[in-house]
Order: sequence, then C-alpha cells, then structure tokens
Amino acid sequence: MALPVAAHAAHRESPSIGISKAKPIRASAIAPPVARFHRTIRVVSRRLRTERRAELRRQRRELFASLPAGVSQATLDAIGSCESGGDPAAVSSDGTYRGKYQFDYGTWESVGGSGDPAAAPEAEQDYRAALLYEQSGSSPWPVCG
Repeated sequence: MALPVAAHAAHRESPSIGISKAKPIRASAIAPPVARFHRTIRVVSRRLRTERRAELRRQRRELFASLPAGVSQATLDAIGSCESGGDPAAVSSDGTYRGKYQFDYGTWESVGGSGDPAAAPEAEQDYRAALLYEQSGSSPWPVCG
C-alpha cells in the first residue's frame, strides 16, 4: 500500500505542462515603477514642447526683428498707440479690425500675414505694419497716420 501513496506523491511533484511554478507578480508591486515611468514620459514630453515653443518664438523674433527701410519704430508706436492703445490683442467692436494696428483680414494677408492679426506676436504685427507703411505711407491709418 505504500507504493500507491508514493506514486501519488511523485505525481504531484512532477511538472505539469503549461503551468509555471513561478509565483505571479502582484500588480501593486509593479504599479509604482510603471507610474514613475509614465510620469517621466509626461515630464520629458512637456519639457520638449516648452523648449520647441521657445525656439519657435526666438526664431520668429529674429525674423521680424528688423523693420523695412524707411520706417521707424517710433512712427509705428505712434500709429499703434492711436489705433489700439498699443494693445496687440485689440479687436474692434464689430470684429472687423484686429491687432495693434487694427488690420482687417484682407490687408493683413496683403502684407504676408496669415490667420488672425490679433493673435500674431507683436513683433510680427510691427513688421507687417512697417511693410504696409512702406507700400502705402500713412494712408491705411487716415486718423492715426
């Protein structure tokens, strides 16, 4: 009778196909490292986006840093102050004229602008106003020019 019990015990010790003897990892044990990994990815992604935006702003400032010949910043400042109080995000009450120099969309596009003039950086608005001033003088701003 000892033989069947020994056989039964031996059968229990032998490996079964498809079943691992490794203990499963508790989900709570891997959660902190996974959470740290995801947090690191978010931080790095945010930093890269911030650096990219800063680089684009720097490039844009350099692009519009110099005004076309013959137009002084003082002239543009006087026009901008009169048109919008110098506010680059100003919008007329009916929404037609936008930005520091109160461009309408057609005029803005005629000097190479795209999108909403009031959403453009102030340096770009200055540059586009200088282009317009160079082309047409002060006539686009009959009251303030």
